[in-house]
Amino acid sequence: MSSTSNSVLIKNARYVVTSNTSDEILENVSILIRDGVIAEINPSSAAEGIEVFDAGGHLIMPGLINSHTHLAMSLLRGWAEGVDLQGFLERVWAAEGAIMDPETCALGTELAAGEALLGGTTTALDMYFHPTATHRAAAQVGLRHIAGPIFLDFEGIDGLKWPDRIALAKNWPASAAEIGGPFIPLYFMPHSTYTDSPEHLTEVAALGKSMGARVHLHVSETQMENEDVNTRFGKTPTEILRDTKILDLPTVYGHGVHLSDSDIEISLARGASVAHCPGSNLKLNSGIADIMKYKAAGLKVGLGTDGCSSSNDLDMWPVLRLAAHLVSLNHGAKSVDTSSIVRSATIESAEALGLGDRVGSIEVGKEADLIAIDLSALHLTPVHDVFALLVYAVGRSDVSDVWVAGNRVVRNRALSHVDTADLRARVEKRVEALDSLK
Repeated sequence: MSSTSNSVLIKNARYVVTSNTSDEILENVSILIRDGVIAEINPSSAAEGIEVFDAGGHLIMPGLINSHTHLAMSLLRGWAEGVDLQGFLERVWAAEGAIMDPETCALGTELAAGEALLGGTTTALDMYFHPTATHRAAAQVGLRHIAGPIFLDFEGIDGLKWPDRIALAKNWPASAAEIGGPFIPLYFMPHSTYTDSPEHLTEVAALGKSMGARVHLHVSETQMENEDVNTRFGKTPTEILRDTKILDLPTVYGHGVHLSDSDIEISLARGASVAHCPGSNLKLNSGIADIMKYKAAGLKVGLGTDGCSSSNDLDMWPVLRLAAHLVSLNHGAKSVDTSSIVRSATIESAEALGLGDRVGSIEVGKEADLIAIDLSALHLTPVHDVFALLVYAVGRSDVSDVWVAGNRVVRNRALSHVDTADLRARVEKRVEALDSLK
């Protein structure tokens, strides 16, 4: 799918939340998109024959960015309930082994990409097996989908041995380019410091440095993980990443719940970022990441849902809400800065993922990853504080239209590139195979 489209005029938006350096909120504004890029804000004139979206009564903002997820696990929604992380992993790995071949991973990703876009998420950092299949599926739906090769010491559900994983990584840029879709940075995705040995992480770091890759992996999701890694190696996960040179590459921590003061200092010095997943962390009893502490130290903090088998959905709006509530719980209600929460879901996530120069804010020259929020609902009336409205009141049903790189991938609350009835039927047929595991 092309990452560009014909010119579009988004006309007379009631509000435009820019997420620029000043967190400006503009009123009664039009936006001209040309060749997938924001060309003008409040253009003096518009060319004839372009598509016009009447944004009267709407709020326009940057698309939400899901900075840690496992999209194909949408097929396992509700499969592992009432368990902690260890119980979750045991149950989910069995289910994955039963059904998650490349075709099924693609189907789950197609389902997830559609769900994400309908809820206003335009970019996802997606860690999962069979990345060529998942990336093709997500690109067809229209999501800006950051995928990459997975690294594990052992054979996963993809059946790859370590040399196969290295070969996949070396070929990944060509594979991603062939698939197309909106621009994505190059990512390598070792699972964690407890599933990848220091020797293998060192190899990933060296290869990543030679190829200009970024890194995404799970870090300090639970206290049990920290204790296990310390027992085995005498270090924290962050210290292992430092010593194996992983942190010589731009790195995004999935979760980062239990970072010590020393871990924070190491991470800041090496430019690492944290993908905060409050819903998953609370549900699995993993703990509460102190994102206000992280931000105060200078770490970039993005927001994420994690996968549907732990979070049950890919809805970023409750993630914003939970992130704000947990700041209040940890530091008091006066400490909650709703504009900062919105930034974590937009420009700060974009910067963490290596996309800050392209998306995450509404500024001339950036790619048009935008969402329109219909303000006509009773629960969005009246509007006294726009940032509070976004964090505490807006839901995914309020998202009416979505553009990714100027391509209108959601139109009047319907996906532009997917037959949703057909998709649901294909999903229902495939997950029948899970019944035998119950």
